[in-house]
Amino acid sequence: MTKRKLVMEVASKLGFPQNEVSLVVQATLDEIIAALQDGQRLEIRNFGIFEARMRDARMGRNPRTGEDVPIAKKRIATFKPGRVLKEWVESGDGGRPGGLFAADGASTIDSGADRDAPLDAVYGMNFAPGSATSPAEADAAATEAEEDTSASAGEQQSLF
Repeated sequence: MTKRKLVMEVASKLGFPQNEVSLVVQATLDEIIAALQDGQRLEIRNFGIFEARMRDARMGRNPRTGEDVPIAKKRIATFKPGRVLKEWVESGDGGRPGGLFAADGASTIDSGADRDAPLDAVYGMNFAPGSATSPAEADAAATEAEEDTSASAGEQQSLF
């Protein structure tokens, strides 16, 4: 599957415009890459772990000449699938994972029903199509929310 095909599939399932889904997919990939460049480990529960690791220097062989060639050590990106993802792929039942990766196990994509309800319930945010705001509006809303939560000293709140 290509990135374009992924964008088209997600856009059709969620009812969002392809250009908006494309921005989200690209931003997600950019953040994964940035985390790996910074040497961070990125874990997505039940899905897997992305990590940057060092591969030791070694001797390789030129397949045309058979000559030994030194290969310098380098950083590589690795992905280790999570247990739930492995089990689902091994089952090979052909169905879609549905709520496999949702925080509460509820399906995040429910065709025919209110598609936004599971995300709203899991994350407590509005993901309704057309509710996207500009980055400036999002920053202003975040600042406003931050000021509201900082007013009650000693209380900790979580977005998730």
